[in-house]
Amino acid sequence: MTDPQGRFDPSPPGRERLFNAPLPALLIAAALPLLYLLQTRLPDGGASLAFAPADLEQGRWAGLFTSMLVHGGWAHVLMNAVGVLAFGAPVARLMGDRTGPMVFLVFYIACGALAAFGYALVHWGSPQPMWGASGAVFGLVGAATRLLGGGGRVLPLTDRRVVSASIAWMAANLIVGLIGYAPGVQGAGIAWEAHAAGFVVGLLAIGPLGRLFAPRESDV
Repeated sequence: MTDPQGRFDPSPPGRERLFNAPLPALLIAAALPLLYLLQTRLPDGGASLAFAPADLEQGRWAGLFTSMLVHGGWAHVLMNAVGVLAFGAPVARLMGDRTGPMVFLVFYIACGALAAFGYALVHWGSPQPMWGASGAVFGLVGAATRLLGGGGRVLPLTDRRVVSASIAWMAANLIVGLIGYAPGVQGAGIAWEAHAAGFVVGLLAIGPLGRLFAPRESDV
């Protein structure tokens, strides 16, 4: 629920809105499958847009951003689109309707780029490519972890709910990485390190953003 200024209303809602996600989350979720449709029409299937840690040694930084635009299959892209809707909604609601959509987009892109960079730091010099918006989605997951149950405000990092949810997310991420399987990424490996980096970025960055966008007492 939002107040007249478009900010998240901390008053108890009658019922959580499941299918009324904010426009920024809807647009990104809709864009992902459309981009994949275009990707399938590229001569190289989008391989030139993927990112490999070795690219950084050669001064090619664009892949940190373009890798978010391509995916390994329909299951992969649809899974990420659902993730944007599910976890992007509370983040977008916090940021409101004024400057919020642009801030949300920058936040999403920054989480994805830093997630890829985190992957590169662990696998420095590796030619193994990675692609997909999962790092950005995990940034939204990290941010949402500090919003759900916070009544429209960002929960402290030391809050028991944040700590327990973070442990559960990272445990699940590690298990998936060790198993080496996720829908739509066959043959490309699981960049679980990028997921972890994106999660940490979102978890930390939502703190200062929350102080900027959370409703003041006078708005309640």
